[in-house]
Amino acid sequence: MTTPRLLSFDLDGTLVDSAAEIAEAVNRTLQEFGLATRPVERIRALIGRGSHALMSTVLAQARAEASFECLMPEAQVLERFDAHYADTTGLFSEPYSGAHEALDLLHEHGLQLACVTNKEGVHARRLLDRHGLQRHFALVVAGDTLPRQKPHASVLRTVAAFMAVPLHAVVHVGDSEIDVLAGRNAGVRAWAVPHGYNAGRPIAEAGPDALLPDLMAVARAALDPAFGRRPRRRHPDA
Repeated sequence: MTTPRLLSFDLDGTLVDSAAEIAEAVNRTLQEFGLATRPVERIRALIGRGSHALMSTVLAQARAEASFECLMPEAQVLERFDAHYADTTGLFSEPYSGAHEALDLLHEHGLQLACVTNKEGVHARRLLDRHGLQRHFALVVAGDTLPRQKPHASVLRTVAAFMAVPLHAVVHVGDSEIDVLAGRNAGVRAWAVPHGYNAGRPIAEAGPDALLPDLMAVARAALDPAFGRRPRRRHPDA
């Protein structure tokens, strides 16, 4: 393996702790339609497949538990969720410790950076902008940018091709099994940080190629020739 030339980062749970504001938007939406709200912990466990997928899942659960029939079409509920999330973005979220410093360090050393998230583009760009993170990335791929989302192999392969970097020089950094599988499926190394969501399960269980304690450790590892050449893990299903 060569040292990394391109690092792609997941967004929610990796770069930014956004669970509280996603939960706030979800609960404002539920309240608007007279449905019971959900604890942040239950909503946090659903983060990873995009905001609309999360809202649809919570809506189905809330409808099933309601004492009345909520007839509002799901598309209209999602429109209201989008409006509420636009209001809450940046209010109840914070970049994880070292996020800006790590990205600056990688950029200073000439590594290319991409943000690859399953969150819808409008929400992803707004979140990045609110926290001043957009400037770090040459490319942002959201959940509605391509025909498929993570963990499909085509996502990271498309990113690598667009950035003209061979797969063996790409590392994807995330907080969930979805990110680990995205890397594995695409044939790139998957590194993980432990501070995210992953449906409440330890990310080590997903078998990342490397588990780093924080984002600065990710940057230092990427710039360390010995660490950066570590190969992908071999998996029984690979």
